[in-house]
Formats: sequence, structure tokens, C-alpha cells
Amino acid sequence: MTTESPLAENRIPELIQVYRDGLLDDVLPFWMNHAVDNQYGGIMTSVDRDGTIIDTDKGVWQQGRFAWLLGELYNDPRLASHPERERWLETAERTLDFVSTYCFDPDDGRMWFHVTRDGRPIRKRRYAYGESFAAIAYGELSQATGKSEYAQQAKNCFSRYVDHNLNRVGMEPKFTDVRPSQGIGFPMILIATAQQLRESIDLEIADELIDRSVDVIRTLFMKPDIGCVMETVGPAGEIIDHFDGRTLNPGHAIEGAWFMMEEGKYRNDPGLIKTGLDMLDWMWQRGWDSQHGGLCYFTDVNKLPVQEYWHDMKFWWPHNELIIATLLAYQLTGESKYAEQHQLAHDWAYQHFPDPEHGEWYGYLHRDGSISSRLKGNLWKGPFHLPRMQHVCWHLLEEMSDNFGKS
Repeated sequence: MTTESPLAENRIPELIQVYRDGLLDDVLPFWMNHAVDNQYGGIMTSVDRDGTIIDTDKGVWQQGRFAWLLGELYNDPRLASHPERERWLETAERTLDFVSTYCFDPDDGRMWFHVTRDGRPIRKRRYAYGESFAAIAYGELSQATGKSEYAQQAKNCFSRYVDHNLNRVGMEPKFTDVRPSQGIGFPMILIATAQQLRESIDLEIADELIDRSVDVIRTLFMKPDIGCVMETVGPAGEIIDHFDGRTLNPGHAIEGAWFMMEEGKYRNDPGLIKTGLDMLDWMWQRGWDSQHGGLCYFTDVNKLPVQEYWHDMKFWWPHNELIIATLLAYQLTGESKYAEQHQLAHDWAYQHFPDPEHGEWYGYLHRDGSISSRLKGNLWKGPFHLPRMQHVCWHLLEEMSDNFGKS
């Protein structure tokens, strides 16, 4: 690590360029040029290192995420004169046309998880994250076009997401009722989805639902006595002393940390910011690999062996979330430790994940940072976590640059 903080005033323009140009000149063109389906609409995300399509099936999550990204960029006033802006909007609308036509089960209204290239259903899962990503996509397109039908679809999808998690009627459970549990994913993604819809369509119930989710995370999943954010707990927040209950996902909790800090920033609420900082601090300690660098995928709350054999691999998306969280923490606190953590996370990720020859990032590395797979995308990895990180960090750094100018 260099002795100079990566967030010193004279380094900010350099980092802005890394994030902004990486987004606009590398990552977005990679997907727009290789993966957009000009025949059926939407995006095929299963791509080889050079962008070659290796499987034409479509993950429904990725359709909503891609349309959201394009809408988010279209709505960014800094990009109002970008030459590709109208293409972004056209591609986003075609993607949502595909979603509206093919990605909802007409029998129960829920979304499929996995469909063929031309939209025939392959699989539906028990969770409803597809609805949350579709909701934010419809919201951005409503903001971009002014079309009321997009706003209504955003509300409908968000309602399905919330109702599915609170009232799972007519769906066979995955587990018996012998060991009931609940995961942090629902309240965490609810916060992020409500934040997006508050911004794009002025969702009236956003603050109320965010408040409830914040309370659930604080009360059930955060464990101050041991400095930990649990991934799965029992009905009353109790730690389940079995493999699944002990398994932590540091990157997931750190993603929730920056959602929490972002809400505290929006509301000017020091308590929410402190909650997010605690989540980041605890899970940095539990996830950062002091031997090889980078963030391990899974750890055990009691430091026991983890069941999943990929536990010590380095996935792209936890590093995206860590880069955002540490940068936001530094902006909000000015504490040097967060500048140092941001540099550690940034430098390790940018040393190991990017492909300098063909662009974009590899998704899956071994613990030592060597490449596990040359895949650039699949049903899980697509144009979302990385470009979102680049866009958010670009924005944060510009805010910091403006504040330096005022000081």
C-alpha cells in the first residue's frame, strides 16, 4: 500500500477516470456490442472471455438489471449529451418488452427465473428477486419516458416482491418446519429497491418499508456482542448452530452496509450511518483475506470449516460492494482507515479481475487471485454489480471533489 491516501484531493481525478471511463468505454460497450439480442430483445449474458455467446438462455434477473442500468445512465444528467444515450433507452425498452411479454407466469403472475432465448419458460425459483430487479427497471424507464404504465408495472412488481416474502401462499416450501429460518436478503434488497423507486417514481410507501427493514436487520441479523452480521437466523434472530446457520457471506452484508449508509446520508441520520459502518467494520474483519488479499466468499461465525467448497474463492461482486462501501464510509466520516480499506479493496480487485485484452472483469478467481474460469457472464453474472459500482463511485468522487473545491 502506498503512503499517500488514494482519496487525497490530487488522486480523486485519477479515480474518477478509472470508474467513469471503465464504465463508459469498457464495461458497457462490452455488453452492448456482444450480448444484446437484436432478434428477440433483452440480453444473453452467458459469454466467453471475448464476448462470444456460449449459451443463449436468458436469466430473468439479468433482464431487469440490464434495463435498470441503461435507464439509470439515460437519466444521469452528466450523460445527457452522450452519443449512445438514445440507444441505451431503445435497448432498455426492448428489454422490458421482452420481460413484459415472456418473463411472467400467466397462471400466478410470478416471474420465471430462467427462459430460453425466445422466452419459453425453463425454471421458476421459490424467491422473488426477479420482481425486485424488474421493479427498479420499470421505475427508471418511467422516469426516462414519462410513461405511466412503466410506473404502474414498477409498483406491481414491487408489491409482488414484498407480498411473496411476507405471505407465501400456494408454494411448496423448500424445507420442513423442523428448523425455521429467515435470510437477510429480503429486508436488504427491499431497502435498495425502495430507495430506487423513491427516486424514480416517488414511491410513497418507500420510507415506511425501509424503516421496517432497517429494524429487522438491526434487531435480528446484527450481533454487536460478537461483531457480526448474520446471513441466516432463526425466527427470533437466534443463531442456528449448524452449517447453514453459521455460514456468513461478508460481501452480501457489506452490500447491505452501503445501502444503510446511503439511507443515512439521504436522511442526514447519524444513527443509520453508524449502523452501516458497524456492518462494514465487522464484516471486513470476518471476510478480508489477510494472507492473499481480497474478500473470501463464505466464512463461519465461529471460525469453523465452511461446508461450501468455494468458500475461499474470490467472486467479482463482493469486491464491487466492498469498493462502494469503503468509499462511501470515507466520504461520510473522513476516517483514514476507510481510505486505506478502499485502496486495499480497489487495488486488489483491479489487479486481478479485469481482462486487459478483451475488457470487462472475470467473475471467479481462486483464493490467490488466479483465474478459475474465463467466463465473463452467466445466469448470475451480467452487467449489474460492476457497472453499478463504477457509476456510484464516479458519483461519490465527484461529490468529494466538489467539497474539496468549497473548502
